[in-house]
Amino acid sequence: MTANKTNKVVVVGAGLMGTGIAHAFASSGFPTVIVDTNPESLKQAYNSIEKILGDGVRLGKVSEDSARSSLERLTVSEDLSVAASGANLVLETVSEQLAVKKAVVTQAAAVMAENGIIASNTSALSVTEIAASVPSPERFIGMHFFNPVHKMKLVEIVLGLATNDETVAITRDYCEALGKTSIVVNESPGLTTSRMSALLGNEAMYMLQEGTATAEDIDTALRMGFNHPMGPLELGDLTGWDTRLSVLRYLHSTLGEKFRPCPLIIKMVAAGRLGRKTGHGVYRYEDGKAVPGSGLKGSYL
Repeated sequence: MTANKTNKVVVVGAGLMGTGIAHAFASSGFPTVIVDTNPESLKQAYNSIEKILGDGVRLGKVSEDSARSSLERLTVSEDLSVAASGANLVLETVSEQLAVKKAVVTQAAAVMAENGIIASNTSALSVTEIAASVPSPERFIGMHFFNPVHKMKLVEIVLGLATNDETVAITRDYCEALGKTSIVVNESPGLTTSRMSALLGNEAMYMLQEGTATAEDIDTALRMGFNHPMGPLELGDLTGWDTRLSVLRYLHSTLGEKFRPCPLIIKMVAAGRLGRKTGHGVYRYEDGKAVPGSGLKGSYL
């Protein structure tokens, strides 16, 4: 099997990541189905993809014919067994709960194409452990995309214990067809990007807590000094500090003391200052935009 444009792709989970991944496949020429048990989530996902394509047309980056064809290749379904029937690639993006992911891939494996590939977008759970629930774990792999998918070019391909070379080669073909750059990572806590990002964001919070610099100046240092598109505190607000705290606690338990969560993160989560989604994190937000001068100043020792 190869990653040709006749392959049926099924994306399970109509959240932010599932929506972005489905858009990537449909706009790259693959017949794509988004599956979710919540009809409202499916409607929102479809509308979001329609908006991304529409914005592309208005900006002159996508032709009207291409946008229309992409939407014609995209369908939605509430029934995984029906949607995954004969699928060549099933990619799950459901909640980071092992039992939920296992149930999804078990159901999909029973009906998809015999030589099809099952992929997980997880960045935290064990690919090997999820793969253990399907008959052919050698055809199971991790495909970790980044948000927003239509702008971010990297995909981490994560190897489980049983993943074979053919599955890796085909998965890299899919990434190339999407216009993405792929890297191959052996399964490990935090992979490469989550591990580095968590460490950087945690250290930035320690600096803020100690009063080394203001939030704005810490973020400016990374943007201007290292050409990062976004500072680590801005990124934490975007990701959500509750999510960041969960990742740090997991990495602390698996990789040791250097990932111990900064106490300021714990305080912020306890206070409900989770970032953009609550309107207040390291910065305060109005209409989805950071209020100038609203960043924490330190010191919080």
